[in-house]
Amino acid sequence: MASRRPDSFDGLGYRGRDDPLYGASYPVRSAGAPAEPQHHHWVTTPPDIPGSRNLYAAERTPLHDDPLREPGGPGPAADWNAPPPGVPPAEQLNRFAGFGIGLVSLFTENVLAHPCIVFRRQCQVNYHAHCYHLTPFSAVSVMYTITKAQGPKALWKGMGSTFIVHGVTLGAEGIISEFTPLSRELPHRWSWKQLAGHLLLKGLTAVVALPFYCASLIETVQSEIVRDDSSAGLLDCVREGLTRLLGVGAPHSRRLLPLSCLLLPVALHAILRYAISASVQRVALWLHQRNRKQCQPNNPANPLDTYFPELAAAWAGSLVADVVLFPLETALHRLGLQGTRTIIDATDGAITGNGGSPLVLPVNTQYDGFADCLNSICRKEGGAGFYRGFGALVAQYTLHGALLAAARTLLRLLLLDGKTS
Repeated sequence: MASRRPDSFDGLGYRGRDDPLYGASYPVRSAGAPAEPQHHHWVTTPPDIPGSRNLYAAERTPLHDDPLREPGGPGPAADWNAPPPGVPPAEQLNRFAGFGIGLVSLFTENVLAHPCIVFRRQCQVNYHAHCYHLTPFSAVSVMYTITKAQGPKALWKGMGSTFIVHGVTLGAEGIISEFTPLSRELPHRWSWKQLAGHLLLKGLTAVVALPFYCASLIETVQSEIVRDDSSAGLLDCVREGLTRLLGVGAPHSRRLLPLSCLLLPVALHAILRYAISASVQRVALWLHQRNRKQCQPNNPANPLDTYFPELAAAWAGSLVADVVLFPLETALHRLGLQGTRTIIDATDGAITGNGGSPLVLPVNTQYDGFADCLNSICRKEGGAGFYRGFGALVAQYTLHGALLAAARTLLRLLLLDGKTS
């Protein structure tokens, strides 16, 4: 069978449909007329598929027989190195600003603030301590003393387990929302039924992650002195969580409360924290938008104002929620740690046994349940007992807010330099 490829085909003679010679070699012939040999160029121009070769809007594939550029003009490499017409440099700077501020917020919240979280939890479960650390000054001082005596790992322990708990929470929320009618995100116009289902999803997610959260709590508050580094691993949180859930493994004390006693308080804490945080965040964004319309009705939007207000509103929402629910969190941490034979660091400041507090001390609580825990704290320690370690919470959010403000100032200067240059 003879090949249909033209003799002059070299694989490079591409012609598009907009070429004047396209179709010129196809003469019109009447029906029944003998076919004549037609020598024409082989049309092999592929269609421009969106996303192929990183094409942008209003851009077509360069053809082989495009006319050469004027002498002295920009060469072909100039078009490929130049910024695409649909994405101006200002938009790239805006995206960089949003990504930078978001990265700083995420890094501060999950990494830099972890020592404050560790010390706060140690203070909450240490009912022996005479100092409640209600101010950040005393909290930071004792944190420095513990770090100096035991090394930097003393306040950075359990960070891997906190990431595991976050992953379990996100995974459980996604799976439950897929197999149930509970909505993971609320629409712009929601009904009370959708809101109830959404809050129920948050509570169920916290219940699923409860065993792993208790295991992570033990890792974050246990003293580094009694920790066995040879047997410690990244997945110990998962193993300990499954062990407590199934009731197998090493026997614990008889004072260990079953997880069924913690289901309702944990679900209530998760729902209230989400509701308070989301409400404060929405109110903060609404106030920001209203003040912006009143003060600058016609000025163009600042690129930083597109990303920073949302992060600042989320920071304010988390702060208010943690402050309001701090007593509830204290009770939950004590109940989750009871009966696990955990030894924690002394948080009174004196780390030697010469006339001061011991270096480490055990946690021996005997609460019968959530209500008994609240009554016992109020009766024996007073109202301030619910806010042990509150100074560490203040230090945590102060550090977070300061780094957000510093990142915003630095990116503003970078954007100004980019516009002037």
